Parts: sequence; structure tokens; C-alpha cells
Amino acid sequence: MPDPDPLTDLMPDLLRVARRLTRGADQSQDLCQEVLLKLWIRLDGGAEIDDLRAYAMTALRNQHRQSLRRDQIPLGAPEVVTITLPDAFDACALSDVMHAIARLPPDQERLMRLVAAGETSPADLARRTGLAPGTVMSRLARARARLRVDLGHKTAVPQT
Repeated sequence: MPDPDPLTDLMPDLLRVARRLTRGADQSQDLCQEVLLKLWIRLDGGAEIDDLRAYAMTALRNQHRQSLRRDQIPLGAPEVVTITLPDAFDACALSDVMHAIARLPPDQERLMRLVAAGETSPADLARRTGLAPGTVMSRLARARARLRVDLGHKTAVPQT
């Protein structure tokens, strides 16, 4: 399990920002706790977060925006009332994509797994992998092209 001390140290700052974002003490406490729980889960899952404070602040703002969007849906709207069961076809498609990623050359596979885990900035990918940003972008382009072919979406594959 991750060490709780860094998360505990973040609590006063997160709560201060949450109070500015929300309408009351209860909402700010809830927002802060949701973000800390999500951070705990990510860290417990082995995620490496370079700047935990900056990441937590961004997560707090994003969580607040998400709650504002959720609050804008009127009660009784079909989206709120209807429960959508998981789609087996979506799960199969995701499985196919993950197997296709596993068949990529190792350098492309590593980048695509980072993208699948949520890392979308070429600059951040370059920093994490030690590659030049242009190299990251070209490898991602080749990987996406191969995936399209492997999954039956396109016929041409750039040469590596």
C-alpha cells in the first residue's frame, strides 16, 4: 500500500482550494475526500506520479468540474433514470485492442500502453521514456497505423 503521509500532507492545501471551488464546507470536504481516495487508489495500483501536489490540484479541479456537469443534468432526465448495463461488445473490442497493442514492436507497445494508461502529452511521454518528442510522435503514429490495420480499419501501414 502507498505511504499515507504524502496524501495526509496534501489535505490542508486540497481543502483550502476545495473551499474556494465549492459552495460550502460539506461540499469541500466531500470533494477533497473523493480526490484523496482516487489518488490513494492510483498510488496503490503502482502509478508513478512525479509531482503529487500538482497532480492532486489538477485532479481536484477536474473532479469539481465533473460534479458541476453532473449537477446540470435535470432530475428525471433519461440519462439519470436509465441504467446502462456493460456492453459485452465494448469489452470484446477493448480486449482486441489490448491484444493488438501487445503485438506491436516493443518500443511502440510501451508508448501505446502509456497512452492507454492516460498519458497523452507527447512532451510527458518523451520525458518519461527519455526519447525526443519527435521520436515519440512518429512511433505513436506508426503504432496507431499498425493498430488500425490489425483491427481492420485501414489497409496502409507506414514502414518502420
